[in-house]
Amino acid sequence: MQDLMDLLTETGIPFAYDHFAEGESPDPPFIMFLIPGTDNFSADGVVYLKVDVVHIELYTDEKNPETEARVETVLDAHGIFYEKSEVWIEEEKLYEVLWTFERKVPENA
Repeated sequence: MQDLMDLLTETGIPFAYDHFAEGESPDPPFIMFLIPGTDNFSADGVVYLKVDVVHIELYTDEKNPETEARVETVLDAHGIFYEKSEVWIEEEKLYEVLWTFERKVPENA
């Protein structure tokens, strides 16, 4: 997980895994990241290659292409192929931009 945290540090945007502690959420923009599942590759009935599905969620209170570009510049610099989607969360009055990608789990993890 340290590799993902190092990557997110490069964006210069505050981040946390899954959520910030209650009362510690920064003002937007901020990032949440999580690993909601895997897409492992099997061979001979065992996990041959461990692959995590990663979500990076950027929250902003207004549409902000410059901030999105900061995240994408870091992902691109690391050669990460990603998919992107966006949604307005009415209850929170926030935009969520979601990047999803898969990454091979490091051998020492």
